[in-house]
Parts: sequence; C-alpha cells; structure tokens
Amino acid sequence: MNNLKENLNAVSARLEESCRVAGRVPWEVQLLAVSKRQPAGKIRVLHELGQQAFGENIVNEALDKQAGLHDLQLEWHFIGAVQSNKTAEIAAHFNWVQSVDREKVLRRLASQRPESLGPLNVCLQVNIDLEPQKAGCLPGDAIALAKIAESLPRIRLRGLMAIPALVDGGGAADESFQRMKALFDDCRSAGHALDTLSMGMSADMERAILAGSTMVRVGTDIFGPRE
Repeated sequence: MNNLKENLNAVSARLEESCRVAGRVPWEVQLLAVSKRQPAGKIRVLHELGQQAFGENIVNEALDKQAGLHDLQLEWHFIGAVQSNKTAEIAAHFNWVQSVDREKVLRRLASQRPESLGPLNVCLQVNIDLEPQKAGCLPGDAIALAKIAESLPRIRLRGLMAIPALVDGGGAADESFQRMKALFDDCRSAGHALDTLSMGMSADMERAILAGSTMVRVGTDIFGPRE
C-alpha cells in the first residue's frame, strides 16, 4: 500500500507541475489509472487513496474486477480495441469508451447501451501518425465520425484519444501531440462540443499536458510492474 501511495503522489505531483509550467490549473487534467493486468486489490487501495477513474483494455478481465469491486463507486474506461462481439458488454458495464474508431462500433454501442444507464461517454480514437498496425480513424475522418456520434441516442461524444508513435526515449513526439490538439480544436470549431483530449502516458505525460491534453493515462508508474 505504501508504494501505491508514493507512486500515486509522485504522478499527481508531476501532473500538477506540468500544469504549472503550461500555465494551466491541475483540475483541467484528469488522471486515468490504467489497471489492465493489475489485481483488483490494488484498485481498491488506490480508490481508498482518492483515485476513482480506471482504464481497462480486456473486457472479460475488466468484468471480473468490476464484480469484485461492486461496492465501490468507480469510473470505468474501456481503452482497448473494440470488437463487435463485445460491444454489448462494453455498453452495459463501462462509463467511458475511449477507443471508438468506426461508425459500426458507434451504432452498436448506442443501440446496446441500457436505457437504465446514463449516456455512454465516448472518445474517438485517432491514428494520428497513420501507423498501419494501430487502430484509430484517420485524422481526416474524425469530424465526420464526430457528427455521426452526436446524432446517436444514448451516446455522449466527449472528445478524442490517441496513442502516437513512440520515439527514442519511449515517449511520443511533440509534433504528434500538437497535431492532435489542432484536430481537437478543428472539431470544436466545426461545432462539436468536445471537452476531452486523452493523450499522454507515463513517459510523456508532461509534454502531452503542455500540448493541451485534458486526460493522461498512466499505468506502471502508479501500479508498479504488471503481474
């Protein structure tokens, strides 16, 4: 528990200092703790320390954790590739889906979101560096996809997400972050009420915040090595 507390405090301090350098206030940037392949017990400890938002990328693993942590008020984000045969479970058990990259998935999530739940928060994943091995819509398709998302029931379009190409040192290039921020601004200028730009991880969260990120996704630097 002590290591988790120290890790969370260290990452939070980095976030706050990055905001100070960028001339921003810390509440403008949300910290998402990426808990994939981490035990539910660590999530429980982090919740006790004040962390509420957690990211998972494997549906069955996430559902097991959710069942074991049902007594906690947690905010669950799905950040992995969305398979068509998993959309019903994702729509029913997550608060956010950050990795939507095509119309078919949007429509399935909208139709399968239970009416008893509030709207499903959605970010469109953008393949900002056009990497053939990565998911994500093309940057030029983001505005059209945003228009479709906003037309669907039980979906609330929140923003854009990206996993840019890594450069030497393990982080993303500043140019990739800047292009994502420009695309985010273009979507807003086109009339889409986006409030979330999810980019930046352990190795590059400072540069992402400087470029305009509003949500950073941090795993190992909070949880420690995965089991």
